Order: sequence, then C-alpha cells, then structure tokens
Amino acid sequence: MLTLETTDLKEARRSRIAQFSGRSATLTVGGTSVTGLVRAVREDNSGDVPRWLVTVIADPPRAAAASRVNRAQA
Repeated sequence: MLTLETTDLKEARRSRIAQFSGRSATLTVGGTSVTGLVRAVREDNSGDVPRWLVTVIADPPRAAAASRVNRAQA
C-alpha cells in the first residue's frame, strides 16, 4: 500500500472517482506513474497550498507478470 501526495486538483478528483467506482487508476506524481486500486483520498489543509493524500494498493508491474508467464510456458 502506497500513500501519494498531490497538489493537483484534477488528479485528486480522478482518484476519488476511481475510488467510488471501484476501478484501477493510474496516478502520476513527481514523474512516477502508479497504477492500482484507490483506497482513500484525504485533503490536507495544514499548509498554504491544499494537498491530497491518496492511498493506493498498487498493481504488480505488467513486465514482471509477463516474464512469469513466459517462464511457465518454457
């Protein structure tokens, strides 16, 4: 489980929609993309700029899953 921090309102809104619909979402934070199931979206107003803390259960990387399938076939 990962907790990501974003200040992008659109990213937070997409995360919240994915959370309520039960779909996987791809979040891009700091140049890194994470795909997974969104468990929580919390707003943090403690600073000058509003930010959101998004908790994600990350899916396993697809490249690793593909290599496991190739090894099983060999």
